[in-house]
Amino acid sequence: MLSKPLCLVLMAAMAATSFAAAADDPVSANTHAPAYTADGKLILPADYREWVYLSSGLDMSYNPKAMASPSPMFDNTFVNPESYRAFVRTGSWPDKTVIVLEVRGSTGNGSINQRGHYQSGGVQGMEVHVKDTVRFQGGWAFFSFDDSAAPAKQIPVAEACYSCHSAHAAVDTTFVQFYPTLLPIARQHATLSAAYLEDTAELLESPAK
Repeated sequence: MLSKPLCLVLMAAMAATSFAAAADDPVSANTHAPAYTADGKLILPADYREWVYLSSGLDMSYNPKAMASPSPMFDNTFVNPESYRAFVRTGSWPDKTVIVLEVRGSTGNGSINQRGHYQSGGVQGMEVHVKDTVRFQGGWAFFSFDDSAAPAKQIPVAEACYSCHSAHAAVDTTFVQFYPTLLPIARQHATLSAAYLEDTAELLESPAK
């Protein structure tokens, strides 16, 4: 029979080994993995604003015919912290990545502001981009929470958001080109997509407008 001190040492070593193994496994260590209802709807992460903030855009649109609204819209992007740390290490997104984009209105009139716009009011729309390779065709899926925070159905794969992300996204169907803290990391790890590099080359070659 092992002595009590030796037993305690072995138990501590086993616990440390288990913890290290979990830390090396992004799936088991991800406490912010996507959650679904029994019928496959995505549950909106309640604490996403405590996740890692990636960037904000002002009145962005991928439609060349889109016109700027009188009150520009902001979009704010957040990613679960486990996937962020994995991206920093590898330049790629691990399975169970969850990226949340929230849309808020803006105003230029208020308090002491004299120029420009700031975010105002509540959330006016929300989309979530999820990487779940077992569950989704192509590995990724989009969900829209425009109406409420109730669980959302997957946006059909035939919708334009899938083909657009596939054709133009910088890394693994995600628009890392709009995340200034992540784009250099992708360059460093040489994970930028051929499609993005081609888009960038064409932009540099085109005459200034």
